[in-house]
Amino acid sequence: MSQPDFTLLAVPVFSPLCNLGFALRREVFVVEQGVPQELEHDADDMTAIHIVGIMDGAVVAVARILFKPEHAKIGRVAIAKSHRGKKLGARLIEFAVQVAGENGQPRCYLESQADKTGFYAGLGFVAYGDEFMDAGIPHLRMKNY
Repeated sequence: MSQPDFTLLAVPVFSPLCNLGFALRREVFVVEQGVPQELEHDADDMTAIHIVGIMDGAVVAVARILFKPEHAKIGRVAIAKSHRGKKLGARLIEFAVQVAGENGQPRCYLESQADKTGFYAGLGFVAYGDEFMDAGIPHLRMKNY
């Protein structure tokens, strides 16, 4: 049985696909995880590269990349509940790292929810520093360099 097509795209902020990605972020972070709405969107959305993953005509994965002098920061990573466990997250992160490199920054950083560090470690990220709270959720800093 073949895997359904999963297309990853970098899209402009507030484009129709990006807006569907924002809706997915809201569903995952605000509805599922209880993150306050005012913390979910921030000014960084205006300058980020936004990535969406599309399967069966729907946006089912999302992430954003922010460019800092020392690294690209991958964040707001979310997979639709209906599509978890299908290895889409790994493909999303690999694509984000590729896009960062294509934009001149091969060094990537992220802030992982503490219970998801094993996922990122499997993709070459290493945790460092102390655990910290963000939106009431424990996190760890991770980097791929």
